[in-house]
Amino acid sequence: MNAAPTMRGAAAMLLASFAIGSSNTPAYAQANYPAKTIRLIVPSSPGGGTDRTARFISTKLSERLGQSVTLDYKPGAAAMIGTEAGARAAPDGYTLLIAQSTMTIVPSVYRKVPFDPTKDFAPISRVAVVPLLLVGHPSLPVKNVKELIALAKARPGEIDYVAGGYGGNSHMSME
Repeated sequence: MNAAPTMRGAAAMLLASFAIGSSNTPAYAQANYPAKTIRLIVPSSPGGGTDRTARFISTKLSERLGQSVTLDYKPGAAAMIGTEAGARAAPDGYTLLIAQSTMTIVPSVYRKVPFDPTKDFAPISRVAVVPLLLVGHPSLPVKNVKELIALAKARPGEIDYVAGGYGGNSHMSME
């Protein structure tokens, strides 16, 4: 007779009895959460799309939870400064980060990143989808991306663009 099925059966019985026994244990929640102000870190400057989203979310959260939600702006370094602040915050539910997709891009662009997007954060909800637009001055002699690429190839080093930081969404979109 093979002993492996018996061992597997015993392990299954042990796990099942643990699950049944622990199901009668009450789950205690923090009855008074939130008991203090919630901090929402915004890893970009005031005035942009992330700021507008953060203001909307903080207002609605404050109304729903009956507690203040303050915005803490920490822009710079393709959102790494604010994202690092979120990663270093105590995991107590009183500090939230309005993360940007940049947090998953920068580990591929920079040698050293002060956070791990998969280990240092627990996702809560997707709150916005933000499209990026490519615009130029009306005097630019192009009507579409194909023409822009052709013009840039014909005039290397003469056409500049502005991006919000190396490794950020606008930079990677232009790449």
